[in-house]
Amino acid sequence: MAIYYLVLLTVTAEEARKHESLDVAIVGAGAAGVGVGAVLADLGLDSYAILERDEVGASFQQWPAEMRFITPSFPSNNFGCRDLNAVTTDTSPAFALDREHPTGREYAEYLQGVAEFHDLPVRTGVEVESVQRHDDGFVLHMSTGAVIQSRFVVWAAGQFGQPNDEPFPGASHCVHNARVESWSTFVDECVEDPIVIVGGYESGIDAALALADLGQNVLVVDEDGPWQFRGPDPSEVLSPYTSQRLRKALEDDAPIALEDGIRVERVDIEEGTFDLLGTDGSSFTTRNRPVLATGFERGLGLVDEHFESENGQLRLTERDESTITPGLFLAGPQVAHNGQQFCFIYKFRQRFAVVADEIATRLDVDRTPLDEYREKSMFLDDLSCCEPDMCDC
Repeated sequence: MAIYYLVLLTVTAEEARKHESLDVAIVGAGAAGVGVGAVLADLGLDSYAILERDEVGASFQQWPAEMRFITPSFPSNNFGCRDLNAVTTDTSPAFALDREHPTGREYAEYLQGVAEFHDLPVRTGVEVESVQRHDDGFVLHMSTGAVIQSRFVVWAAGQFGQPNDEPFPGASHCVHNARVESWSTFVDECVEDPIVIVGGYESGIDAALALADLGQNVLVVDEDGPWQFRGPDPSEVLSPYTSQRLRKALEDDAPIALEDGIRVERVDIEEGTFDLLGTDGSSFTTRNRPVLATGFERGLGLVDEHFESENGQLRLTERDESTITPGLFLAGPQVAHNGQQFCFIYKFRQRFAVVADEIATRLDVDRTPLDEYREKSMFLDDLSCCEPDMCDC
């Protein structure tokens, strides 16, 4: 009987060590997770953690080696203008990396530096397997067997882990650009046929330019042909950086062909030849594996059920909180307001302090440190400026 009692006591203590209570759990240690974490650190919170299944900046490290940021970094903090790719008020990727258009791997180094500088409580190698809402907050079950109870959850897991791999039948014969480690490695397995890219927005044109630089003939197929249009929001058209590169490449007779007005509806393969069929009856054949530049899934994975959506966009309160699950906030590229997407870092970083402000208010924490964020244009709580056609130039 005594032995049984001792064993029971040991098991209970072990289980107790697996349970933890926090004020805030941030899921994801990318640009959004690190950025929100830095604001909480400025507020003096110590009961929070950033939970990351891989390592800090992991999604950026998965970019093709040749891919660069389309938003330029510039060390202009001393003149009152934040570096467009910075996630805090006091750092600059341009200064830290000496790069105007950093690679994904370089940007991950920047995020790791921010996390170390602010001594953020990042826990790597731990995956959140479920998020459950209870009366007093949330219960998160971890891959390690640990259970975390948290009053608030900030979902900052991003989209890169959910490529749109199946936009049409036969897409499994293709490869999504997000799953390509390096275009130079990709072309090692190519023959002299053209490489067909399905999708002509940023990632598609970037892939085309990288492949053309490697001497490959490239065909880009897109229903809309976004390379033909200009607009004030690079979320909807090609960025100036990409448009400039494409223009220069075409002027130099780069082997890039652009086909608009065609939506690929299926891909077949027979005897090593890929046949891409368009809705207009067109057909393209190649012996090289087609590339999908079809973006990412809109869903939020584990917390999908905890958010409402409308017209393809997530519904959020003015404080980026779920409209149906109190205490659950969204940070990152899926934030949208007034029909406008906050999908670039320079956009969604302006919402970090808004989320932190709401959490600090409910925790009765001094919010004075957030004044600096307002002064440095990193606290966008007036959404009246986010209108579709604000640019008159």
